[in-house]
Amino acid sequence: MPQPIVSLQNVMIYQDNRTIISNVNLEVNRGDFIYIIGKTGSGKSSFMKTLYADLPLTEGHASIVDFDLAKLKEREIPYLRRKIGIVFQDFKLLPDRSIHDNMLFVLKATGWKDKVQMEDKISEVLDKVDLKHFSKKMPHQLSGGEQQRVAIARAMLNDPELILADEPTGNLDPQTSVEIMDVLRKINANGKTVIMATHDYALIMKFPSKTLKCENSTIFEVVQRTV
Repeated sequence: MPQPIVSLQNVMIYQDNRTIISNVNLEVNRGDFIYIIGKTGSGKSSFMKTLYADLPLTEGHASIVDFDLAKLKEREIPYLRRKIGIVFQDFKLLPDRSIHDNMLFVLKATGWKDKVQMEDKISEVLDKVDLKHFSKKMPHQLSGGEQQRVAIARAMLNDPELILADEPTGNLDPQTSVEIMDVLRKINANGKTVIMATHDYALIMKFPSKTLKCENSTIFEVVQRTV
């Protein structure tokens, strides 16, 4: 039997006391690749923020990587996020330090101590995105696609069970978007679960997978031809 890594039951998603999405019932199994689509303002990002506890869950039941979001205490949020890799549209790299030191910052912040292990891990994740020789470069020296690959590598540092990618190709040209999708699909093929919010329907057609749509304050599965 597939084992759910995300389970939502009768979840209401709010932001600033406004209802964004109502009555979410959803299960995501380990190893799934799922798209979340919808127009700007339809609730995609609010949905993602709820999953990584940037928006608190106040109504309904939700389990994600074995954490109960309804009972999650603020001090437990860092432990949840160690089991989740998050990739943002705007990369969120620290501009004042090298790619290597961006990685080192995350490892130190999440409790790593052993210098040799940290160096090995940085080399490993950069190798996975074909940027092993870019570690000494500064973010501004990289293209947008290269910066996003660094962001994906950063998300993999703590060997997360789940990758949440919020519009990861939103700032990239079509060819670079395909390259980023290749990286995410390879990660998924190696057993990681990926949930990706996107408005790039061309990518969905090129790389078909289960697709959920945010519309009219609801979220529902759609078949490929209707996206």
